[in-house]
Amino acid sequence: MEEMNEKNESEIIKSREENLKFILEKGIMPYKYSFQRTGTINEILEKNKDIKEGAESEDVEMLAGRLISLRLHGKTIFGHIKDSGNKIQIYVRKDDIGEEQYEIFKKLDIGDIIGVEGKIFKTRTGEITVKVSKFELLTKSLLPLPEKWHGLKDKEIRYRKRYLDLIVNDNVKKNFELRTKIIKEIRNFLDMQGFLEVETPMMQLIPGGAKAKPFLTHHNALDLDLYLRIAPELYLKRLLVGGFEKVYEINRNFRNEGISIKHNPEFTMLELYVAYADYKVVMQIAEDLVVNIADKVLGTRIIEYQGEKIDLTPPWKKLKMTDAIKEYSGIDTEKESEQELINRLKQREVEIRQGITKGELIALTFEEFVEEKLIQPVFITDFPVEVSPLAKESRKNPGFAERFEPYIFGREIGNGFSELNDPKEQEKRFKEQIEQDTGGEVARVIDKDFIEALKVGMPPAGGLGIGVDRLIMFFTDAPSIRDVILFPLLRPQGSE
Repeated sequence: MEEMNEKNESEIIKSREENLKFILEKGIMPYKYSFQRTGTINEILEKNKDIKEGAESEDVEMLAGRLISLRLHGKTIFGHIKDSGNKIQIYVRKDDIGEEQYEIFKKLDIGDIIGVEGKIFKTRTGEITVKVSKFELLTKSLLPLPEKWHGLKDKEIRYRKRYLDLIVNDNVKKNFELRTKIIKEIRNFLDMQGFLEVETPMMQLIPGGAKAKPFLTHHNALDLDLYLRIAPELYLKRLLVGGFEKVYEINRNFRNEGISIKHNPEFTMLELYVAYADYKVVMQIAEDLVVNIADKVLGTRIIEYQGEKIDLTPPWKKLKMTDAIKEYSGIDTEKESEQELINRLKQREVEIRQGITKGELIALTFEEFVEEKLIQPVFITDFPVEVSPLAKESRKNPGFAERFEPYIFGREIGNGFSELNDPKEQEKRFKEQIEQDTGGEVARVIDKDFIEALKVGMPPAGGLGIGVDRLIMFFTDAPSIRDVILFPLLRPQGSE
């Protein structure tokens, strides 16, 4: 079967090359510079929606798009062209365009991009159609579209050749249009609240702001090793020191880690900081932001994700991490010893490092026993200090931090806390983080300039980070992060 498909494709490509040769011999340039349209297909359809059956429009329209179907009936040809918004039927008669042009039109292939000129009429079946009086070949397609326009099913091909995916799968195109609307609405929401959008370095001398393995690069002119950023946090906090009070950035982060349905090495993050606020303030911002997107972009707060109805109606549930563990797994981390928690985790084949702390064990227990059960929106609060090196310790719960993470459908979509602004405590936490790290996931040196900035004085602040790709996954009902990134990272074809 595979050999037959390859043979058929080879014959199709050969036929297209022959059609190209014919067109060239007729003196036609198959790759035009431009085409002046009178409107998009959507605009033409809207303009002529009330046209009566059998009647023709007064105006001659000029449209362009990709040929997606062709049906030859002797001296007439029906087909459809499609642009970025919609498709429209075209009707070509030999008597209207002349025998020579008709023979040229017959050499067109599905996938070719053409411009057509003609009046609009409505067929007996009620379909608005262009009666073609002239046409131009704008771009000759030399490769066939997948599966003769019935859709591209192979996910690997869809991700690797996104241009084909966008051509043949309308819902994919709509999802990426929705992605743009969501990001635009994030900006609108924050701008209306007085936030200033900024840009911070993507190449950094010392990677910081998160625990993750960075990508290493090299600047030749300075003969200097640099890291692609894992988070913009430390630079955004420098802006708080400098006097900005409400800042945000939507941009790329890079983490040299595994690939999964939830992780891509290059991903989009929103990070924001508010001076004179704490984690409760930014927790409310997170909730308001997500609900605002649902209201403005989708028009509903009840979202269906992977067959599960998710209700975003505020207020969202709030649970301390230890309470969530007890509620969803029955494990009382206050009563259980470190060894008992270790035994539970080892039963699930979780790797336990030497010298692990009780706080780290609590965080691991939550990840293993609770995360996937958090389907409806919930804020998990009060993380152990040991796993929260940039957050302030809780005023009411010593040993735990004023930190939260929002969860939807068992997935963490963000992270926020009352920002640590004590330079001595921050330096101490950085040193502890370096000592505990065995996987090379944190910088081996402390960002002394950041500590110096804190010594100048950073106001009390609340910070929030949201994984934009994961949020868009949820709003587009996408099962994998690759479905919401136009060009996800893939292993090269042919490599093992």
